[in-house]
Amino acid sequence: MARLQSKPSTPTWFAIIKLLRWDKPEGRLILMIPALWAIVLAAQGKPSLGLVTIIITGSLATSAAGCVVNDLWDRNIDPQVQRTRKRPLADRSLTIRVGLAIAFLAFACAFGLSRFLNPLSFGLCVAAVPVIICYPLAKRVFPVPQLVLAIAWGFSVLISWSAAVGNLSLGAWLLWAATVLWTLGFDTIYAMPDRPDDRRLGINSSALFFGNYAEAAIACFLVATVICLGMLGYALNLHFGYWTSLGLSTYLWWRQIYRLRRKNLVPSAYGQLFRQNVWIGLLLLVGMITGSLLR
Repeated sequence: MARLQSKPSTPTWFAIIKLLRWDKPEGRLILMIPALWAIVLAAQGKPSLGLVTIIITGSLATSAAGCVVNDLWDRNIDPQVQRTRKRPLADRSLTIRVGLAIAFLAFACAFGLSRFLNPLSFGLCVAAVPVIICYPLAKRVFPVPQLVLAIAWGFSVLISWSAAVGNLSLGAWLLWAATVLWTLGFDTIYAMPDRPDDRRLGINSSALFFGNYAEAAIACFLVATVICLGMLGYALNLHFGYWTSLGLSTYLWWRQIYRLRRKNLVPSAYGQLFRQNVWIGLLLLVGMITGSLLR
């Protein structure tokens, strides 16, 4: 009888790509988008190519570092969660030592890029690091860890805005608030299918915290996002192109809220709704570019 061949292990290079989440670009884009919002608006639609390059590369390095740190914290929890059990540190495709080395390299790249920024932006980069590192811990001790993640996401706005103009005006803080609220909305959606596993393992999430009112909480976060973006457009006197994109985005968010009201959504539906937010963010980016250039 022929011997059955065992399933080949994941190649190391591909395991590293999975660890960095580069096989799932939507998560990298959704961090990069608020940073691009900020430099476009702060620079009135005309950011320098060099700054855009630094922000994009820095976003990739920072999000990679955050993913690795998260997986290092959760390496013994992820195997017990359906969505995360095949992550490289969870299935032992990569060792802890490799994970630590990759995290160090990612943070080193982000640090090197931050040295090209002004002192305010550099200081904000440094301030963001503890938040990024502590987010996985927040899932164990804080009832709404998505708020910690949202604040970490918000640093991308403050860093990028200050990198473009050297200060943080009202527009920066309105965009920061919109980003924090938007992140709370889409990351609560992302956490919804994990509720049975999180409850069993004693892991906190906004989806569990709000319980039967999770859909209503998401609706509130997204409505508040629209309000902040509307105030931002008014404060910056943006052109009609921005308002068109905001109107379309509001409609798409309304459709998401309506869909979430359905009972017994399959887990994959939440992932689809999360990924739709990438396209909504890009739609808003186009509106911000046109709204800034044509005002």
